[in-house]
Amino acid sequence: MQIVTVPSRLDSASLDQLLRDLAQFPGEKILFDARSLRWVDPAGILGLLAAGTMVRDRQGVPPRLQMVEGAEVTGYLARMNFFEAAQGVFEMDVRPPRRVWQSSEVLLAITPIHTNTDVHGVVDQVQEQAGVILTRKLGYPATAVIPFSVVLSEVCQNIVEHAGAPGWVAAQVYHWTKRLGRDVLVLSVADVGQGFRESLANTHAPRFGARWGDAAALEAAFIHGLTRFPDSGRGQGIQQIRKQVRKWDGAVSIRSGTARIADVPSWDDTPPLEDHLPFLPGAQILLLLPARVANHV
Repeated sequence: MQIVTVPSRLDSASLDQLLRDLAQFPGEKILFDARSLRWVDPAGILGLLAAGTMVRDRQGVPPRLQMVEGAEVTGYLARMNFFEAAQGVFEMDVRPPRRVWQSSEVLLAITPIHTNTDVHGVVDQVQEQAGVILTRKLGYPATAVIPFSVVLSEVCQNIVEHAGAPGWVAAQVYHWTKRLGRDVLVLSVADVGQGFRESLANTHAPRFGARWGDAAALEAAFIHGLTRFPDSGRGQGIQQIRKQVRKWDGAVSIRSGTARIADVPSWDDTPPLEDHLPFLPGAQILLLLPARVANHV
């Protein structure tokens, strides 16, 4: 059994290192050593679930996940419903805390997405709390709740329409002291399905020829608005998401296969396009919505 160390701070950036380590042992049983984990955000949590699912499907049995019982991060993971979501993905010995209180910063604990009914349920579930977080913590106008609900619906709908496999969604507010000096809502959606390259291949791969791959597929969807649907009126959700998030001076990125593409605001240093990254099954969409500053519409 090979031991792969989970970074002490697990987010979308450090997830790449975890995936890179996993790629070294493609045919061996894996123990995820998370005993040093001290901080994790929704992108990191869902990425860990995706990585565990990838190993489980490869091996035919769930990999082991080792954590420090009773640590603060364990309580946080319990509040985010991680242990429920991880059943069947990991084999674990840790026992989550019996009493779990819900933090006011948690907009949406990990919620599985399988069908359109799940998407509608997520939107209905978070609307009231979204109003509180968007207006009180981020300083957005009350009218922002409706477009935020549309964005949430669209990112979740991507799982139902394109993934061909189950996924998860989670969201929480964090204070980014060093990076931005403001509260930021982190919303992540992930699945372990076919990914953008396979979803768009039948419709668009021939026109790209030898260039077709994960990066080209993300460019086709993210930059050019191409979809797997033959009629131009469908599948424009990503373009609508980008437009709305840009109005809020936020960031949006999509990680699929071996590539990542992003809309980058002035406060973010994420590269607009990255290729040849360690493989991530399916797709992960990450939205960062910062607190509003004075005079920003």
